[in-house]
Order: sequence, then C-alpha cells, then structure tokens
Amino acid sequence: MKKLSKENPSENQAPAPLEAAIPHAAIGDWVILKNNQFIAFNKPAGLPVQADKTGDKTLLQLAEIYCKSKLFLVHRLDRPATGVVVFAKTKTMVGSLSDQFKERSVRKTYLAVVKDLPPEKEGTLRHFLQKNEKANRSGITEDEAAGDLSEMSYRLLGSSDNYHLLEVKLITGRHHQIRAQLAAIGCPIKGDVKYGARRGNRDRSINLHAWKLAFRHPVSGEQVELTAALPEDAVWNAFEAAGCLQPIENQ
Repeated sequence: MKKLSKENPSENQAPAPLEAAIPHAAIGDWVILKNNQFIAFNKPAGLPVQADKTGDKTLLQLAEIYCKSKLFLVHRLDRPATGVVVFAKTKTMVGSLSDQFKERSVRKTYLAVVKDLPPEKEGTLRHFLQKNEKANRSGITEDEAAGDLSEMSYRLLGSSDNYHLLEVKLITGRHHQIRAQLAAIGCPIKGDVKYGARRGNRDRSINLHAWKLAFRHPVSGEQVELTAALPEDAVWNAFEAAGCLQPIENQ
C-alpha cells in the first residue's frame, strides 16, 4: 500500500458546465479494442451510456455512428463515472456476454478515490440495496425482501495526504452499487455528492473508474481482459505516478 505526497486538487473551484465534462476528442480516441464481435470504449465522465431523460447524446449513439452499424448494449456505467464499456456487434456476442454477466463469470474491477479510510484495509461488503427510481439512487435496507443482495470486495492500494485509492471487485452488479456500499461504510467517492461527498468535482465527475473488464470470447473461448487508462486528473495522476496500480505482488 502506497503513501503519496500532498497533491493539489482543483475541487474548490466552481463547477463547470456539464458539457465541459466531456473532452473534445474524436470518439476513435476512446476505443480500447475492436473486432468483429465487439467494440470497447473508455467512456469519459458526463456522457450517458444510453438514453436518459435529459435527451443528451449517448455513447451508444456515438459508437453506432463511429462503427456505421447497429450495436447492442450489454452492460452500463454511471454517467459521472469513467472507464470500460463494451458494445456487442453480433447476436452471438450479445447472448454470450449476457449469459456471462448472469453467471457472474465476468470479472469487473473498479478504482475509487475516497476521502475517508474504510474500517479495514480490505474486506467484502454485503448489503441489501433498494433502488429509488424517483431520486435515481440506491440505499441500504434492513428489509431483505425489499432489497437486492449486493456484494463486492475492496482493498486499499494507496493513500495521499487527502485521499485514499481503493480497488473494488464487483461480485453482483446492482444500480449504483459501489457508490451506495462505500457510502454505507462512511467512504463516499470523491465528488459524489449524491452519496454524501462533501463537495463535487469541478467537472461534475466522480472518482469512480471502471478499470478492467474480463470475459470469455464467444468464438475463440479465450479470456479477454480490457483495461481503461485513467482520466487526466491531478488526483488520479498522483496515484498512478506513485505506482499504486502495480500488481499487488510488486507492492
């Protein structure tokens, strides 16, 4: 576990307009991997994966323009978060990935920056989450019949004077799961005012990054592991420069 020197985040500046959260880059620059079966992108913060009530342009729409063909949604990522999003190009890929998500054989690894240390340096969280559609948030419930069992593991990768970096591995895949479960143990994600962060990030992002996604290729049967580079941000850059993302055996 790494300890960083003090960084100088820009969170005290006034929030930028929402559209400023999306970098002015060609969508081709977001591509992680593409082949005949699927295409994977490193989604920027502020861009919805699919249509929502705002009517804003979506990653799916931009991806279909880029590919010049219809794509299929197989999983989602919260609008203010960043990282790996995969779209299927074929019905074979849709079926295979859907089955793998249902079987929980897809490995989903996230990175989260939090202000407060968790009670333990690593552990597994188990809660029942209940979604509030009107407020678009999920909360912990003691009524097991009313909530969905939600499980994830985490470990501390590094700390600075102001923040802590967690690696999170999802076991289930619930609405706002990582955000709600970390908030439940007193560790809301940096910038996530919806779940208790004291202030938002200037670009209205949250420091939650879908870092890695691993699954079985439906044709070759080989394991595919996709990795999304971290956003350009002072806090993310500080943790990366300090070597906090090196394999655990090298720490």
